[in-house]
Amino acid sequence: MKRRLLLLSLALTLAAGAEPVGLIFDTDMGNDIDDALALAMIHSLESRGECRLLAVTLTKDHPKAAPFVDAINTFYKRGSVPIGAVRDGKTQEEGKYLGSVADHPDLFPRDLTDGASAPDAVDLLRKTLAAQPDGSVTIVQVGFSTNLARLIASEPDRELVRRKVKLLSLMGGAFPPTLAEYNIKIDLEASRSLFALWPTPIVASGFEIGRALLFPATSIEKDFAYVAHHPVVAGYRAYMKMPYDRPSWDLTSVLYAVRPDRAYFGLSPAGTISIDAQGYSRFTPGKQGAHRYLTMTEEQQATVLATLIALASEPPH
Repeated sequence: MKRRLLLLSLALTLAAGAEPVGLIFDTDMGNDIDDALALAMIHSLESRGECRLLAVTLTKDHPKAAPFVDAINTFYKRGSVPIGAVRDGKTQEEGKYLGSVADHPDLFPRDLTDGASAPDAVDLLRKTLAAQPDGSVTIVQVGFSTNLARLIASEPDRELVRRKVKLLSLMGGAFPPTLAEYNIKIDLEASRSLFALWPTPIVASGFEIGRALLFPATSIEKDFAYVAHHPVVAGYRAYMKMPYDRPSWDLTSVLYAVRPDRAYFGLSPAGTISIDAQGYSRFTPGKQGAHRYLTMTEEQQATVLATLIALASEPPH
C-alpha cells in the first residue's frame, strides 16, 4: 500500500509538469541528529520527483562529517552527489554520532574517506551554482552561515547568487527572539553578514517551529526497520540513549523549500531579519523586505509532523 501511494504521488507530480526543485543542502552534520533526518527527507523527495540534490556542503569541520554524508547518499543510491567540506570551521569536535557510520564502511559503504578528500565547500557552491539555470536553485541552510557568508563576501559571487538562487530556506533564529539560537550564535559574524548581504529572499524556520515537532523514537525503531543497518538509525541511536524524541528543526526548512505552496506553515509579513551583537534575531516588518519566517498553528503541527515522519522514513527506491 505504501509503495502504491508513493507511485501515485510521483505520477501526480509528473503529470502536473512540475520541475524538480534544484537543492543545495548546507549542513553542520555531526552536531545534532536532525540534520541526518533532513537529508533522508531530501532523498525521499527526490525519489518522488519533487527535488534534485545538487550538492551537500558542510559547516561541521570534522574529518568524519563528509564520509557520514557520503554514506547516507550512497544508502539512498545517490553516492555521486558532490560533497564540499568547510575549512577552518567553528565546530571541530567529532560529536556523538559521526563515528557510528563513518567508522564502519563495511556496513555503510561510501567513497570519501575523510573531509580532506572533499573539495572546499565554497568552491563547490560556486561551481554548482554556475552550472544551473538562472533562478532555479533553492539553498537549504541548516547549520552555520559560514559557507554562505564566505561565498557572498565578494560582489561577483553575490551577483552569481542573485542570478541563480530563488530562495534561501534557513533554519535559524527565534521569532520572537527568546534566545540566541545555536545556528546563529556559533558563527555570529557570518550570521550577521548573511542576513545583511544575502541578495535573494530568505525564509527562516525559527527555534520555536522545530521544538514543537518531536520526531518520535517509535518511528526510528519501527518505520526504519526495513533494513538491518540504516545509517540514519545508527546515528540516531548513537546521539542519545534510546528511546528519545528529538525536535525536528532542520526538517522543517527542507519541507518548506520543496513544498512551499502546500500550506504546511504560515508566513510572517515581509520584512528584514537582522542579528544583534548577542545573536538574537530581530524582525522588522516592511513591504520591501526580502525576509520572512515560518509560523505554525496547532492544526498545522499535526500535519507537518506526520509528513516529516513519512518522508524521512521512506525506503530508498
